[in-house]
Amino acid sequence: MAKGLYVHIPFCEYICYYCDFNKFLINNQPVDEYLEALDRELASYTMDKLQTVYIGGGTPTALSAAQVEKLMQIMDRHVPVTQLKEYTVEVNPGDVGEEKLSLLKAGGVDRLSIGVQTFHDSQLNSIGRGHSADEAKETVQAARQAGFDNISIDLMFGLPGQTMKDWEETLDEAMALAPPHVSAYSLKIEKQTRFYNWWREGKIAPLPEEEEADMYELLVDRLESHGLHAYEISNFARAGYSSRHNRIYWQNEEYIGAGAGAHGYTGGVRYANIKPLNHYIQAVQEKGSPVQTTHPVTRKEQIEEEMFLGLRLYEGVSTKRFYQKYGCAAEDIYPESIQEAKRKAWLAEADGRLFLTEEGKLLGNEVFALFLLDDEPENN
Repeated sequence: MAKGLYVHIPFCEYICYYCDFNKFLINNQPVDEYLEALDRELASYTMDKLQTVYIGGGTPTALSAAQVEKLMQIMDRHVPVTQLKEYTVEVNPGDVGEEKLSLLKAGGVDRLSIGVQTFHDSQLNSIGRGHSADEAKETVQAARQAGFDNISIDLMFGLPGQTMKDWEETLDEAMALAPPHVSAYSLKIEKQTRFYNWWREGKIAPLPEEEEADMYELLVDRLESHGLHAYEISNFARAGYSSRHNRIYWQNEEYIGAGAGAHGYTGGVRYANIKPLNHYIQAVQEKGSPVQTTHPVTRKEQIEEEMFLGLRLYEGVSTKRFYQKYGCAAEDIYPESIQEAKRKAWLAEADGRLFLTEEGKLLGNEVFALFLLDDEPENN
């Protein structure tokens, strides 16, 4: 049974230059019709075992206050809110005020993920963000005043023109706000983004790997010194504040995905919903389901994903849990890969766990490539 629910709200006040998620400028969009379709889609799922909910986008708080209230009512109809261990909503500085925060709190939301990215106004402008550094700080304070203790802020490094000094200043500003959780990602230039077009035109370039590694090391050192410990390659938290919902992904467990373009993983099948708004709404109205593609996950894929996802966690892959899920030891399936990764000091083993070393964390994708399987492993 699915432990998590992801709900996609694909509307934005503006489009960030780096974002390749399914999103639409909110002006003149059928928002109310979308919420009605979402209501109907959610009614089709069994959610009695849910532990976490994550509402993302897009920008959920791009909705009007009345629409936020409607969304909370829809969620309350279908989700066992009182039994949840975590209920997160993404918010953007500049489009969430006291009224929307109060509506989220009243709806049972207990965790906010705030898209800050950087505390330099010039860099916010250069990546297409529609808020200022001051608005980001004000949003964190407003969230606390509304009663939210569990607050995560998102940061990005490797932005065009960003220096090590800029990054250090952003980290200092972030730590001054004392958030219990930080997610920090290196800029990746994705297709179907403005940055991708600029990269093809030679206007911007990805950060050299050495500089990216230096920025990452500064990130880890600075956050660790303020009591935020890395528990996943890009995520840092004080004790008790790691993301329960994201752990469902990293531990390769099942979750429901609802909304236009959402992905889910239930009953051993990964699925993806229709992306275009009107097509999504029409599919729900006519068929009761917006699912566009399904993919039964093979044993080979399950095992590969167990390693790729689990090794992102600093605690790594539990060898006991691996055996319980797949009926064999990880070393039986990956004898050469594990030995090679250990020999290169990318992988270590202790206390029943396989985990990345400090060097391995910097070379994540290169290490993960060792765990691709050529053939379907045998059932034991």
